[in-house]
Amino acid sequence: MKEYRAFNGLFALILLVQVLMSYLGNSPAVAFLGIDVVDFLRLFLILFLAIFLVVKTRLSGRFHKRIFTGLVCASLADLLLIQAPQDQSFYRYSLAAILVCVIFYTRAFYLDFRSAPELDKRGARIAISVCALLAIAFYFYLRPHVGAMKLPVMICILLGSFLTLMACFRNQRVNTRSFNLILFGAILFLLSGSVLSMHLFVQPIGHATTWLFASYAIAQYLITMGAIERKLVHTS
Repeated sequence: MKEYRAFNGLFALILLVQVLMSYLGNSPAVAFLGIDVVDFLRLFLILFLAIFLVVKTRLSGRFHKRIFTGLVCASLADLLLIQAPQDQSFYRYSLAAILVCVIFYTRAFYLDFRSAPELDKRGARIAISVCALLAIAFYFYLRPHVGAMKLPVMICILLGSFLTLMACFRNQRVNTRSFNLILFGAILFLLSGSVLSMHLFVQPIGHATTWLFASYAIAQYLITMGAIERKLVHTS
């Protein structure tokens, strides 16, 4: 992706600054917004991806429109999260927004699967088996720790599993670069959510916010670049 060198370099630089400031706990406020620089950069990075997606694809089809909508929901989730320290209910709203983001990504990936559902049935069976086993095992691992949150946690795990499945189901239906970028992005997205669940319900993790956002931002980057690189290679 040499043609995106300038964008990649700027994204990496902003992410590095955000991660270092978050890790060091040195985050002055943005004067005209009244929020921490760390929070501002977190919000800006996802909006930056959304803008780049629009510029490169013109949102020419349903796939790109759904990815864009997912990025907008992710930005809304970050904005709500910034407000959460003042009102705890914003945590729930932020979670709802990120789940809507996951749903739109899953629906976008489904479009590619639907282009040729008869392809790669063996790979699909393997993906279903692996995702089902991991999802069930992780849910029962978390279950003793989540208290009254059993149903929301189950829904989050199911949606994360569907996201990864649909990313797997794009195999042989799109070009290899797009498939790999989105698959690794979906897996990293799922891992980031899993580590967050462990941090919240099982045992606190040092500097969790810093590393979780870094992995989450990279996952969003990979999904966005995979969407930009997408080319269907088989249609029904």
